[in-house]
Amino acid sequence: MKNIIEMLERSAAVSPEKTVFRDDSADVTYAGFLDTVRSVGTYIAKTGIYKAPVAVMLGRSVRTLGAMFGVLCSGNFYTVIDPDTPAERIKTVFSVLKPAAVIADGHSESLAGTGFKGRVIEYAEAAECTEENGILSEIRSRAIDTDLAYVLFTSGSTGVPKGAAVSHRSVLTYIKWYAETFEIDRGTVFGSQTPFYFSMSVSDVFSTVYAGAELNIIPKTLFSFPMKLLEFLNERRVNTIYWVPSALGIIANWRALDYCGLKYIKKVLFAGEVCPVKQLNYWMEKIPDAVFANLFGPTETTDICTYYIVDRKFDGGETLPIGRHCGNCDVFVLKEDGTEAREGEEGELYARGSFLAAGYYNNPEKTAAAFVQNPLNNCYPETVYRTGDIVRYNEKGELMYVSRADSQIKHMGYRIELGEIESAASALGGVSSCAAVYDRSEQKIVLIYSGGKDREEIMPGLSERLPEYMLPQKVYKIKEMPLNQNGKIDRRLLAGSYKQVCAGIRRNGG
Repeated sequence: MKNIIEMLERSAAVSPEKTVFRDDSADVTYAGFLDTVRSVGTYIAKTGIYKAPVAVMLGRSVRTLGAMFGVLCSGNFYTVIDPDTPAERIKTVFSVLKPAAVIADGHSESLAGTGFKGRVIEYAEAAECTEENGILSEIRSRAIDTDLAYVLFTSGSTGVPKGAAVSHRSVLTYIKWYAETFEIDRGTVFGSQTPFYFSMSVSDVFSTVYAGAELNIIPKTLFSFPMKLLEFLNERRVNTIYWVPSALGIIANWRALDYCGLKYIKKVLFAGEVCPVKQLNYWMEKIPDAVFANLFGPTETTDICTYYIVDRKFDGGETLPIGRHCGNCDVFVLKEDGTEAREGEEGELYARGSFLAAGYYNNPEKTAAAFVQNPLNNCYPETVYRTGDIVRYNEKGELMYVSRADSQIKHMGYRIELGEIESAASALGGVSSCAAVYDRSEQKIVLIYSGGKDREEIMPGLSERLPEYMLPQKVYKIKEMPLNQNGKIDRRLLAGSYKQVCAGIRRNGG
């Protein structure tokens, strides 16, 4: 296969009446979904848009999936944007993406304030379009596997999000490995937790279509009610979940499985942040026959580049390995001197292979810095990706995550550049200086600032510029920021002991 739509066509031919996607108000069969996709694809194609970015702003629903696949069917590539995203951030994303069109519910209120003047496609109208095989066949005949499938935006250190541009080939190669490794088949029923603008969703959405499986979109509100969440999973007969560890932690912290067991769960996969062993042990105790796996990697490798299937017991103070490389995706670890790390030595993780994104959309400088010539190969061109993750090999030959090499963090499953939070805070009137740090023990983003603005005014201002998952959980106002010997804000000091530093500055007049 060279195009993602071919996966859908194959599964629809095998199981046309089988349910493929379900949300809290709708469900659709493979045949019905393919019809919708072809209708949306025809509608977009007839506008003349081709090989261009199309933004999808429909919330988290079956309709969003119809729009995503419809964009692919039209020979274009998509970017999913949460309609609840602040207008300022959407505007910044659009300044990079420059979408040829936006698929929304008519003239969506989400577009107000973004300055977007382009074509707005109403999803309901596009889904009712009469499909035209001639147009779609011509588009398919010109398709190649390196065409882009989507651009997924992650946080940027300068305040401008970076768009990882991922091709059909990368998705197809990754999904084949994912489905085979975790035995995703026609009997698999996913309970999907992650938003469609988040790279983890690539795994369950596309492996569902690849294998002829079923995917249930879990309403976000259920994660505030653990017992109702478990009841939902049982009602839908969900047997496979791929969640961020913080979502697993909600169930464990409430000990919800003590009162409502999961009748069908066979696989528990997780990624996006460090998984606390205490919560993992609770799940493994309650579902001892399930497969548990820790998946690791950035958006720039489609979803992951290493994985570890839990094969032994870990104590509460231990850290889970991130394992070994995936199939058709190799990794290696380089020390600062450019040599490969041996057991116990720390270095930066590099990835190579077909999982890699094409680069950052409309951002040649960031692309050149991260997608580089393989430093271990000087004989022919070979692009590898510098993940920025510091890792080491343990005595079992398993990779262990250590830290980030830059200011990026992993919080609630998202990779976030602290610099983007600082840029948003600095843009607020009355903030003269600021620093964002991450409290790993409490898993909280902390903003420390100085200036005339009251602390109570900070969060409303940030909410207008940042999505919810990037907002600080703690805000400290101090008289002056601590500086290092170079006269710069001492972020290392703040990251290590911000509570003591802030308390000390307050006592001295801050």
